[in-house]
Order: sequence, then structure tokens, then C-alpha cells
Amino acid sequence: MTTYPENPGFKVGGTSAIAAFEVKEDAKILREQCFQVLLRGEMTADEVAFMLDKSVLSIRPRISELVAAGRVFKTGQRRKNESGHSAEVMTTKQHVIF
Repeated sequence: MTTYPENPGFKVGGTSAIAAFEVKEDAKILREQCFQVLLRGEMTADEVAFMLDKSVLSIRPRISELVAAGRVFKTGQRRKNESGHSAEVMTTKQHVIF
């Protein structure tokens, strides 16, 4: 059995663990779709969700999993998302910051 970030994470058992198990296969597909979208350019998780026509609630965790796996990186830039909050801009290319 693989663990986070290859599978959705959860902090405690119970319903959180059940939910993580239930979305396991969909999460794998969404993670790859997110990565493919980010290959087109730098975006926030909300922008990726828009491109995929998916809920930000299903995409944000997939972006976090990609970051934890070392496949996606933070650019250091931020942009406003739909809610007006500042969101990290992500990329598939690792930046070296001096």
C-alpha cells in the first residue's frame, strides 16, 4: 500500500480516512490532469480547476500532492483567486532562487 502523496491523505481515521480511500482512483487521474495543465504554464490551483472545469475543492489537494511528490513547484509569485484571496502560482519547473 502506498501513502501520501501517491494516495490522498487524511489526518485522522474515521470519515476522513474513508473519504480518502473513496477518491483514491479519481485522485490519481486528477493529479495527472493537473500536471498536464501545468505543463502549459504557471497557474494557481484555482486556475487549474477552471481549465479542467472541476471544483477547486477537488483540485487544491491534488496540487498539494504534486508538490509533496516533487512534481510541481511554487514559483514564489501570488495571484488573487476567485474568492479574492492570494494564491500561490505553481509550475512544473523547479526554480532556483538566489
